[in-house]
Amino acid sequence: MLALTDPHEAYRRSQIDARVAGGRAGDLVLICVGEVVDNLGAAIRAHYGHHLAARSKGLTRALTALTALEMGVDRQAPLAGALLQLYGAARERLLDSAVRFDADAMDEVRGDFRDLRDAFGGAR
Repeated sequence: MLALTDPHEAYRRSQIDARVAGGRAGDLVLICVGEVVDNLGAAIRAHYGHHLAARSKGLTRALTALTALEMGVDRQAPLAGALLQLYGAARERLLDSAVRFDADAMDEVRGDFRDLRDAFGGAR
């Protein structure tokens, strides 16, 4: 399967797979948040470089990571409501940008998730 993709993609996937396989729940949240940040950055760069396929790929990957985050929220946890609200608003903005890309909105969402990554990383 990896032979069908480019070498950079195969390496990226193997890195993520290794991190997920060895990770605890908190590690997995940080991985997903990092994926949102990294892939939104890639989508923004692709947009300015007029690489529509790469922009779409970045948005799709960010949305996939965001979906994993939403699914993993413990609905009984004290911050569940706030996290679900943040994730839901981010999802709406990503889906809006899939139709009409808004680099400023994506950069704002990216900043929110960088802040989240820093807060989660500092709490560990």
